[in-house]
Amino acid sequence: MRILFLGDVVGKTGRKAISERLPSLIEQLALDFVIINGENASHGRGLTEKHYN
Repeated sequence: MRILFLGDVVGKTGRKAISERLPSLIEQLALDFVIINGENASHGRGLTEKHYN
C-alpha cells in the first residue's frame, strides 16, 4: 500500500499547487491513499466548504 501524506496546505497558492500537481503524483507514484493537512487551506481560517469541494 502506498500512502502520500502532505503537510500544511496554506491559502490559494497551496490549493493551486495541490490541484496542479497531485493528479500526476498519484499516477507516477501509484498511490493508494493521499492524506492532506488542509486546516489552513482557506487562508489560515480552516477549511471552508467551497475549498473542500
